[in-house]
Amino acid sequence: MSSAQQLLLTALRCDIDNLRHLATTSDIVGDISRFIHVLQRERGASTIYLVSKGKRFKTRRMAYLQESQEAETLMRQRLEALSHEAKPQAAARLLRRIATVWLALDELDTLRCAIDTFAISPDSATQAFNHLISGLLAIVFEAADTAADADVTKALVAIFHLMQGKELAGQERACGAYGFTHGHFDKAHRELLNQLVHDQQRCFDTFVEFANAEAQLLWQEAMSTRALCGINQLRDIACQRIRRSNNETAPLGETWYALTTLRIDTIKEIEDSLNQQLTILCHRKIEQAQATLEQLKAQPCQHTPAPCEQLLALNDTYPLGELTASALTSPLGRSLIELTHAHSRRLQGLSDELENTRKALRERKLIERAKGLIMAHQEMTEEEAYRFLRKTSMDQSKSMADMAQSILDLSIVLKRKSETPTR
Repeated sequence: MSSAQQLLLTALRCDIDNLRHLATTSDIVGDISRFIHVLQRERGASTIYLVSKGKRFKTRRMAYLQESQEAETLMRQRLEALSHEAKPQAAARLLRRIATVWLALDELDTLRCAIDTFAISPDSATQAFNHLISGLLAIVFEAADTAADADVTKALVAIFHLMQGKELAGQERACGAYGFTHGHFDKAHRELLNQLVHDQQRCFDTFVEFANAEAQLLWQEAMSTRALCGINQLRDIACQRIRRSNNETAPLGETWYALTTLRIDTIKEIEDSLNQQLTILCHRKIEQAQATLEQLKAQPCQHTPAPCEQLLALNDTYPLGELTASALTSPLGRSLIELTHAHSRRLQGLSDELENTRKALRERKLIERAKGLIMAHQEMTEEEAYRFLRKTSMDQSKSMADMAQSILDLSIVLKRKSETPTR
Protein backbone atom coordinates (compact mmCIF):
# COMPACT_ATOMS: atom_id res chain seq x y z
CA MET A 1 0.00 0.00 0.00
CA SER A 2 1.40 3.40 -1.00
CA SER A 3 2.08 6.28 1.40
CA ALA A 4 -0.85 8.23 -0.07
CA GLN A 5 -3.21 5.35 0.64
CA GLN A 6 -1.82 5.04 4.17
CA LEU A 7 -2.54 8.72 4.70
CA LEU A 8 -6.10 8.24 3.43
CA LEU A 9 -6.61 5.36 5.88
CA THR A 10 -5.29 7.51 8.73
CA ALA A 11 -7.59 10.37 7.70
CA LEU A 12 -10.61 8.05 7.68
CA ARG A 13 -9.72 6.73 11.14
CA CYS A 14 -9.51 10.34 12.38
CA ASP A 15 -12.90 11.04 10.83
CA ILE A 16 -14.38 8.02 12.62
CA ASP A 17 -12.87 9.12 15.96
CA ASN A 18 -14.29 12.63 15.48
CA LEU A 19 -17.71 11.26 14.54
CA ARG A 20 -17.74 9.00 17.58
CA HIS A 21 -16.96 12.01 19.72
CA LEU A 22 -19.81 13.90 18.03
CA ALA A 23 -22.11 10.97 18.83
CA THR A 24 -21.03 11.22 22.48
CA THR A 25 -21.58 14.99 22.33
CA SER A 26 -25.09 14.47 20.95
CA ASP A 27 -25.82 12.18 23.90
CA ILE A 28 -24.55 14.90 26.26
CA VAL A 29 -26.81 17.44 24.55
CA GLY A 30 -29.75 15.09 25.09
CA ASP A 31 -28.94 14.75 28.79
CA ILE A 32 -28.57 18.51 29.17
CA SER A 33 -31.87 18.98 27.35
CA ARG A 34 -33.67 16.70 29.82
CA PHE A 35 -32.04 18.33 32.85
CA ILE A 36 -32.84 21.85 31.68
CA HIS A 37 -36.47 20.89 31.09
CA VAL A 38 -37.08 19.60 34.62
CA LEU A 39 -35.02 22.47 36.04
CA GLN A 40 -37.32 24.90 34.24
CA ARG A 41 -40.32 23.21 35.85
CA GLU A 42 -38.67 23.46 39.26
CA ARG A 43 -37.97 27.16 38.67
CA GLY A 44 -41.59 27.96 37.76
CA ALA A 45 -42.99 26.00 40.71
CA SER A 46 -40.46 27.63 43.07
CA THR A 47 -41.59 31.08 41.93
CA ILE A 48 -45.24 30.39 42.75
CA TYR A 49 -44.19 28.70 46.01
CA LEU A 50 -42.21 31.78 47.12
CA VAL A 51 -44.78 34.37 45.99
CA SER A 52 -47.60 32.53 47.77
CA LYS A 53 -45.47 32.10 50.93
CA GLY A 54 -45.63 28.32 50.62
CA LYS A 55 -49.40 28.09 50.19
CA ARG A 56 -49.25 26.93 46.58
CA PHE A 57 -47.22 24.37 44.61
CA LYS A 58 -45.49 22.90 47.67
CA THR A 59 -46.10 19.26 46.67
CA ARG A 60 -45.56 19.93 42.97
CA ARG A 61 -42.29 21.71 43.65
CA MET A 62 -40.95 18.74 45.65
CA ALA A 63 -41.88 16.37 42.82
CA TYR A 64 -40.08 18.55 40.26
CA LEU A 65 -37.07 18.84 42.60
CA GLN A 66 -36.76 15.05 42.72
CA GLU A 67 -36.98 14.83 38.92
CA SER A 68 -34.26 17.48 38.62
CA GLN A 69 -31.96 15.55 40.95
CA GLU A 70 -32.43 12.34 38.95
CA ALA A 71 -31.76 14.09 35.63
CA GLU A 72 -28.72 15.84 37.12
CA THR A 73 -27.23 12.52 38.24
CA LEU A 74 -27.52 11.05 34.72
CA MET A 75 -26.06 14.19 33.14
CA ARG A 76 -23.11 14.27 35.56
CA GLN A 77 -22.27 10.63 34.71
CA ARG A 78 -22.14 11.47 31.00
CA LEU A 79 -20.06 14.62 31.53
CA GLU A 80 -17.67 12.86 33.90
CA ALA A 81 -16.87 10.30 31.20
CA LEU A 82 -15.16 13.07 29.20
CA SER A 83 -12.62 13.64 31.99
CA HIS A 84 -11.61 9.95 31.88
CA GLU A 85 -10.81 9.85 28.15
CA ALA A 86 -7.22 8.82 27.55
CA LYS A 87 -7.05 11.25 24.65
CA PRO A 88 -9.82 13.83 24.99
CA GLN A 89 -11.52 14.51 21.67
CA ALA A 90 -13.48 17.50 23.01
CA ALA A 91 -12.12 20.99 22.37
CA ALA A 92 -10.49 22.74 25.33
CA ARG A 93 -13.17 25.47 25.24
CA LEU A 94 -15.92 22.88 25.65
CA LEU A 95 -14.12 21.17 28.54
CA ARG A 96 -13.58 24.51 30.34
CA ARG A 97 -17.25 25.38 29.89
CA ILE A 98 -18.30 22.04 31.38
CA ALA A 99 -15.93 22.52 34.33
CA THR A 100 -17.43 25.97 35.06
CA VAL A 101 -20.97 24.61 35.03
CA TRP A 102 -19.91 21.67 37.20
CA LEU A 103 -18.83 24.09 39.96
CA ALA A 104 -22.13 25.98 39.69
CA LEU A 105 -24.11 22.72 40.01
CA ASP A 106 -22.53 22.17 43.43
CA GLU A 107 -24.35 25.28 44.71
CA LEU A 108 -27.80 24.14 43.57
CA ASP A 109 -28.62 22.54 46.94
CA THR A 110 -27.83 25.85 48.67
CA LEU A 111 -30.36 27.60 46.42
CA ARG A 112 -33.01 25.00 47.22
CA CYS A 113 -32.44 25.39 50.96
CA ALA A 114 -32.87 29.16 50.61
CA ILE A 115 -36.18 28.58 48.83
CA ASP A 116 -37.32 26.12 51.53
CA THR A 117 -36.72 28.71 54.26
CA PHE A 118 -37.94 31.74 52.23
CA ALA A 119 -34.47 33.25 52.61
CA ILE A 120 -34.46 34.40 48.99
CA SER A 121 -36.86 36.56 46.96
CA PRO A 122 -38.81 35.10 43.99
CA ASP A 123 -36.89 37.27 41.51
CA SER A 124 -33.49 36.33 43.00
CA ALA A 125 -34.35 32.62 42.92
CA THR A 126 -35.49 32.88 39.31
CA GLN A 127 -32.29 34.71 38.41
CA ALA A 128 -30.15 32.00 40.04
CA PHE A 129 -31.92 29.29 38.03
CA ASN A 130 -31.53 31.45 34.90
CA HIS A 131 -27.75 31.67 35.36
CA LEU A 132 -27.39 27.93 35.76
CA ILE A 133 -29.53 27.14 32.73
CA SER A 134 -27.64 29.75 30.72
CA GLY A 135 -24.39 27.95 31.59
CA LEU A 136 -25.85 24.63 30.49
CA LEU A 137 -26.99 26.15 27.19
CA ALA A 138 -23.46 27.50 26.71
CA ILE A 139 -22.21 23.88 26.66
CA VAL A 140 -24.61 23.14 23.80
CA PHE A 141 -23.38 26.27 21.99
CA GLU A 142 -19.73 25.22 22.37
CA ALA A 143 -20.63 21.75 21.09
CA ALA A 144 -22.18 23.30 17.98
CA ASP A 145 -19.32 25.75 17.48
CA THR A 146 -16.58 23.09 17.71
CA ALA A 147 -18.28 20.35 15.67
CA ALA A 148 -16.20 19.35 12.65
CA ASP A 149 -19.00 17.94 10.48
CA ALA A 150 -21.17 20.43 8.58
CA ASP A 151 -24.40 18.41 8.82
CA VAL A 152 -23.93 17.77 12.53
CA THR A 153 -23.12 21.44 13.11
CA LYS A 154 -26.32 22.51 11.35
CA ALA A 155 -28.38 20.11 13.47
CA LEU A 156 -26.71 21.32 16.68
CA VAL A 157 -27.32 24.97 15.75
CA ALA A 158 -31.04 24.22 15.25
CA ILE A 159 -31.20 22.39 18.60
CA PHE A 160 -29.34 25.16 20.43
CA HIS A 161 -31.69 27.90 19.22
CA LEU A 162 -34.76 25.80 19.99
CA MET A 163 -33.44 25.15 23.51
CA GLN A 164 -32.60 28.82 23.94
CA GLY A 165 -36.08 29.85 22.81
CA LYS A 166 -37.65 27.28 25.15
CA GLU A 167 -35.57 28.64 28.03
CA LEU A 168 -36.85 32.16 27.34
CA ALA A 169 -40.37 30.71 27.27
CA GLY A 170 -39.62 29.17 30.67
CA GLN A 171 -38.46 32.54 31.99
CA GLU A 172 -41.69 34.04 30.66
CA ARG A 173 -43.63 31.35 32.54
CA ALA A 174 -41.82 32.26 35.78
CA CYS A 175 -42.30 36.00 35.24
CA GLY A 176 -46.00 35.57 34.47
CA ALA A 177 -46.47 33.23 37.44
CA TYR A 178 -44.97 35.91 39.69
CA GLY A 179 -47.23 38.68 38.40
CA PHE A 180 -50.49 36.71 38.26
CA THR A 181 -49.95 35.12 41.68
CA HIS A 182 -48.87 38.44 43.18
CA GLY A 183 -51.94 40.14 41.69
CA HIS A 184 -50.08 42.88 39.83
CA PHE A 185 -47.40 43.37 37.17
CA ASP A 186 -45.20 46.35 37.95
CA LYS A 187 -43.43 48.23 35.16
CA ALA A 188 -40.24 46.15 35.42
CA HIS A 189 -42.08 42.82 35.10
CA ARG A 190 -44.28 44.07 32.24
CA GLU A 191 -41.20 45.18 30.32
CA LEU A 192 -39.44 41.89 31.09
CA LEU A 193 -42.44 39.90 29.84
CA ASN A 194 -42.55 41.83 26.55
CA GLN A 195 -38.78 41.46 26.08
CA LEU A 196 -38.93 37.71 26.67
CA VAL A 197 -41.70 37.32 24.08
CA HIS A 198 -39.63 39.25 21.52
CA ASP A 199 -36.38 37.37 22.23
CA GLN A 200 -37.97 33.93 22.03
CA GLN A 201 -39.40 34.69 18.61
CA ARG A 202 -35.94 35.66 17.36
CA CYS A 203 -34.52 32.33 18.61
CA PHE A 204 -37.36 30.33 17.09
CA ASP A 205 -36.91 32.10 13.73
CA THR A 206 -33.25 31.02 13.69
CA PHE A 207 -34.24 27.48 14.67
CA VAL A 208 -36.66 27.26 11.73
CA GLU A 209 -33.92 28.51 9.40
CA PHE A 210 -31.57 25.63 10.32
CA ALA A 211 -34.11 22.87 11.07
CA ASN A 212 -34.87 20.11 8.58
CA ALA A 213 -38.24 19.82 6.82
CA GLU A 214 -39.62 17.30 9.32
CA ALA A 215 -38.85 19.54 12.31
CA GLN A 216 -40.29 22.59 10.53
CA LEU A 217 -43.56 20.73 9.93
CA LEU A 218 -43.78 19.68 13.59
CA TRP A 219 -43.13 23.27 14.61
CA GLN A 220 -45.87 24.71 12.41
CA GLU A 221 -48.42 22.25 13.80
CA ALA A 222 -47.44 22.83 17.43
CA MET A 223 -47.20 26.63 17.32
CA SER A 224 -50.47 27.39 15.53
CA THR A 225 -52.42 30.56 16.40
CA ARG A 226 -55.12 28.41 18.03
CA ALA A 227 -52.59 26.81 20.36
CA LEU A 228 -51.30 30.22 21.51
CA CYS A 229 -54.72 31.87 21.85
CA GLY A 230 -55.05 31.48 25.63
CA ILE A 231 -51.44 32.55 26.30
CA ASN A 232 -51.85 35.67 24.13
CA GLN A 233 -55.00 36.65 26.05
CA LEU A 234 -53.17 36.38 29.37
CA ARG A 235 -50.21 38.32 27.92
CA ASP A 236 -52.64 41.15 27.12
CA ILE A 237 -54.01 41.04 30.68
CA ALA A 238 -50.47 41.17 32.08
CA CYS A 239 -49.77 44.36 30.11
CA GLN A 240 -52.79 46.11 31.69
CA ARG A 241 -52.02 48.22 34.73
CA ILE A 242 -54.77 46.69 36.87
CA ARG A 243 -54.37 45.31 40.36
CA ARG A 244 -56.68 42.33 40.79
CA SER A 245 -58.07 40.77 43.95
CA ASN A 246 -56.47 37.62 45.39
CA ASN A 247 -59.58 35.61 44.54
CA GLU A 248 -59.04 36.41 40.85
CA THR A 249 -55.26 36.17 40.69
CA ALA A 250 -54.67 32.78 42.32
CA PRO A 251 -56.52 30.73 39.69
CA LEU A 252 -55.25 33.07 36.99
CA GLY A 253 -51.68 32.33 38.02
CA GLU A 254 -52.31 28.60 37.87
CA THR A 255 -54.09 28.93 34.52
CA TRP A 256 -51.09 30.82 33.15
CA TYR A 257 -48.72 28.17 34.50
CA ALA A 258 -50.78 25.35 32.97
CA LEU A 259 -51.02 26.96 29.51
CA THR A 260 -47.35 27.94 29.31
CA THR A 261 -46.29 24.51 30.60
CA LEU A 262 -48.33 22.83 27.86
CA ARG A 263 -46.57 25.00 25.27
CA ILE A 264 -43.11 24.32 26.72
CA ASP A 265 -43.79 20.57 26.89
CA THR A 266 -44.79 20.67 23.21
CA ILE A 267 -41.51 22.41 22.34
CA LYS A 268 -39.68 19.74 24.36
CA GLU A 269 -41.25 17.02 22.19
CA ILE A 270 -39.81 18.71 19.10
CA GLU A 271 -36.49 19.06 20.89
CA ASP A 272 -36.48 15.33 21.70
CA SER A 273 -37.20 14.56 18.06
CA LEU A 274 -34.25 16.70 16.96
CA ASN A 275 -31.93 15.01 19.48
CA GLN A 276 -33.00 11.60 18.22
CA GLN A 277 -32.39 12.66 14.60
CA LEU A 278 -28.95 13.98 15.58
CA THR A 279 -27.98 10.66 17.17
CA ILE A 280 -29.15 8.77 14.07
CA LEU A 281 -27.20 11.17 11.83
CA CYS A 282 -23.96 10.66 13.80
CA HIS A 283 -24.19 6.87 13.75
CA ARG A 284 -25.08 6.82 10.05
CA LYS A 285 -21.99 8.90 9.27
CA ILE A 286 -19.85 6.57 11.40
CA GLU A 287 -21.16 3.55 9.48
CA GLN A 288 -20.49 5.25 6.14
CA ALA A 289 -16.93 6.18 7.17
CA GLN A 290 -16.23 2.65 8.42
CA ALA A 291 -17.59 1.14 5.19
CA THR A 292 -15.31 3.43 3.16
CA LEU A 293 -12.38 2.48 5.37
CA GLU A 294 -12.98 -1.26 4.92
CA GLN A 295 -13.42 -0.84 1.18
CA LEU A 296 -10.17 1.05 0.88
CA LYS A 297 -8.31 -1.57 2.92
CA ALA A 298 -9.77 -4.45 0.87
CA GLN A 299 -9.46 -2.87 -2.57
CA PRO A 300 -6.54 -0.45 -2.74
CA CYS A 301 -6.37 1.70 -5.84
CA GLN A 302 -4.92 -0.41 -8.70
CA HIS A 303 -5.62 1.58 -11.85
CA THR A 304 -2.83 3.50 -13.56
CA PRO A 305 -3.69 7.20 -13.66
CA ALA A 306 -3.39 9.13 -16.90
CA PRO A 307 -0.52 11.61 -17.18
CA CYS A 308 -1.06 14.65 -14.89
CA GLU A 309 -4.47 13.27 -13.82
CA GLN A 310 -3.86 13.90 -10.11
CA LEU A 311 -2.48 17.39 -10.76
CA LEU A 312 -5.55 18.34 -12.78
CA ALA A 313 -7.86 16.81 -10.16
CA LEU A 314 -6.47 19.00 -7.36
CA ASN A 315 -8.34 22.10 -8.51
CA ASP A 316 -11.54 20.06 -8.93
CA THR A 317 -11.29 18.95 -5.31
CA TYR A 318 -10.54 22.38 -3.82
CA PRO A 319 -11.26 25.25 -6.24
CA LEU A 320 -10.00 28.68 -5.22
CA GLY A 321 -13.52 29.92 -4.50
CA GLU A 322 -14.15 27.09 -2.05
CA LEU A 323 -10.76 27.65 -0.45
CA THR A 324 -11.70 31.27 0.18
CA ALA A 325 -15.06 30.26 1.67
CA SER A 326 -13.35 27.66 3.86
CA ALA A 327 -10.88 30.26 5.08
CA LEU A 328 -13.73 32.50 6.19
CA THR A 329 -15.43 29.70 8.12
CA SER A 330 -12.27 28.22 9.64
CA PRO A 331 -11.36 28.95 13.29
CA LEU A 332 -8.67 31.39 12.10
CA GLY A 333 -11.12 33.11 9.76
CA ARG A 334 -13.75 33.32 12.49
CA SER A 335 -11.16 34.79 14.87
CA LEU A 336 -10.22 37.48 12.37
CA ILE A 337 -13.86 38.28 11.71
CA GLU A 338 -14.59 38.43 15.44
CA LEU A 339 -11.58 40.74 15.90
CA THR A 340 -12.89 43.03 13.16
CA HIS A 341 -16.36 43.06 14.70
CA ALA A 342 -14.89 43.78 18.15
CA HIS A 343 -12.91 46.72 16.72
CA SER A 344 -16.04 48.00 14.98
CA ARG A 345 -18.06 47.71 18.19
CA ARG A 346 -15.34 49.54 20.11
CA LEU A 347 -15.36 52.40 17.61
CA GLN A 348 -19.15 52.49 17.70
CA GLY A 349 -19.02 52.55 21.49
CA LEU A 350 -16.65 55.54 21.46
CA SER A 351 -18.91 57.29 18.96
CA ASP A 352 -21.98 56.61 21.11
CA GLU A 353 -20.17 57.81 24.22
CA LEU A 354 -19.18 61.05 22.48
CA GLU A 355 -22.73 61.58 21.23
CA ASN A 356 -24.12 60.95 24.72
CA THR A 357 -21.72 63.53 26.14
CA ARG A 358 -22.83 66.07 23.54
CA LYS A 359 -26.48 65.29 24.26
CA ALA A 360 -25.93 65.74 28.01
CA LEU A 361 -24.30 69.15 27.40
CA ARG A 362 -27.19 70.24 25.15
CA GLU A 363 -29.74 69.14 27.73
CA ARG A 364 -27.86 70.91 30.51
CA LYS A 365 -27.89 74.17 28.54
CA LEU A 366 -31.65 73.82 27.95
CA ILE A 367 -32.28 73.24 31.65
CA GLU A 368 -30.13 76.22 32.65
CA ARG A 369 -32.00 78.53 30.22
CA ALA A 370 -35.36 77.26 31.43
CA LYS A 371 -34.31 77.80 35.06
CA GLY A 372 -33.38 81.37 34.21
CA LEU A 373 -36.83 82.03 32.74
CA ILE A 374 -38.59 80.49 35.74
CA MET A 375 -36.46 82.55 38.15
CA ALA A 376 -37.26 85.74 36.21
CA HIS A 377 -41.01 85.22 35.82
CA GLN A 378 -41.84 83.37 39.06
CA GLU A 379 -39.43 85.25 41.36
CA MET A 380 -37.81 82.00 42.52
CA THR A 381 -34.31 81.18 43.66
CA GLU A 382 -32.17 78.89 41.50
CA GLU A 383 -32.84 75.90 43.78
CA GLU A 384 -36.60 76.61 43.82
CA ALA A 385 -36.65 76.94 40.04
CA TYR A 386 -34.83 73.59 39.69
CA ARG A 387 -37.29 71.82 42.03
CA PHE A 388 -40.23 73.39 40.16
CA LEU A 389 -38.86 72.18 36.81
CA ARG A 390 -38.21 68.69 38.13
CA LYS A 391 -41.69 68.34 39.69
CA THR A 392 -43.41 69.65 36.55
CA SER A 393 -41.51 67.20 34.34
CA MET A 394 -42.43 64.30 36.65
CA ASP A 395 -46.11 65.31 36.75
CA GLN A 396 -46.23 65.38 32.94
CA SER A 397 -44.09 62.21 32.52
CA LYS A 398 -41.42 64.11 30.60
CA SER A 399 -37.68 64.33 30.95
CA MET A 400 -36.33 67.56 32.40
CA ALA A 401 -34.73 68.39 29.06
CA ASP A 402 -38.05 67.97 27.20
CA MET A 403 -39.86 70.03 29.83
CA ALA A 404 -37.20 72.75 29.58
CA GLN A 405 -37.59 72.81 25.78
CA SER A 406 -41.39 73.13 26.14
CA ILE A 407 -40.95 76.10 28.52
CA LEU A 408 -38.51 77.79 26.15
CA ASP A 409 -40.84 77.24 23.16
CA LEU A 410 -43.78 78.65 25.13
CA SER A 411 -41.78 81.72 26.14
CA ILE A 412 -40.95 82.41 22.48
CA VAL A 413 -44.63 82.17 21.52
CA LEU A 414 -45.71 84.47 24.36
CA LYS A 415 -42.97 86.94 23.49
CA ARG A 416 -44.11 87.07 19.83
CA LYS A 417 -47.70 87.69 20.88
CA SER A 418 -46.70 90.49 23.20
CA GLU A 419 -44.69 92.11 20.41
CA THR A 420 -47.56 91.87 17.87
CA PRO A 421 -49.15 95.37 17.51
CA THR A 422 -52.87 95.53 18.21
CA ARG A 423 -55.18 97.24 15.77
